[in-house]
Amino acid sequence: MGLRSGFVSIIGRPNAGKSTLLNALVGQKVAIVTHKPQTTRNRIQGIVNVPARKGRPAGQVVFMDTPGVHKPDSSLNKKMMREVHDALEGLDLLLVIADVSQKFGGGDEFVLDLVRKTGGPVFLLLNKIDRIEKQRLLPLIAEYSQKHGFQEIIPISALKGDGLDLLLDKVIRALPEGPRYFPQDQVTDQPERFLAAEI
Repeated sequence: MGLRSGFVSIIGRPNAGKSTLLNALVGQKVAIVTHKPQTTRNRIQGIVNVPARKGRPAGQVVFMDTPGVHKPDSSLNKKMMREVHDALEGLDLLLVIADVSQKFGGGDEFVLDLVRKTGGPVFLLLNKIDRIEKQRLLPLIAEYSQKHGFQEIIPISALKGDGLDLLLDKVIRALPEGPRYFPQDQVTDQPERFLAAEI
């Protein structure tokens, strides 16, 4: 089995857990995490090298974190939403992250409208499952299944690490065979000065 590699964007509403997920997958802090929404101003790339294991090829996943999806009402917000739109181009896979501790609303619908325009494979990640009762999960999966034809729906807790092995497994299998885009020891394309500024 050849190496699988590709570009994967993570989108969702502000504070859905995108940066927490990226940091958890990379294994160190490359994206800023705070309770304040809209802190990720640029697309941050986190690089994850996944070793081969039984039945799964090795892979290199280049994850792109994006600003939270929102209706742009200022020039800064418009620039941030342009970042989101740019991150949806030239993708191999799109991950949509939803906060299950919050009620589905207009903001989620806005995210799904964006997703419908991409046309490529999409995984839905139901995040923060550690904050809800287990019996609420199946109805949520059923509800989201009716809204879009997601290739996978994966319950996770980015904070606790639940479901992340399964997620990486499914991501690698969904990617095409391809080259290693970055050296194996590199975890981000951002210079240290940029990361320091983000933090």
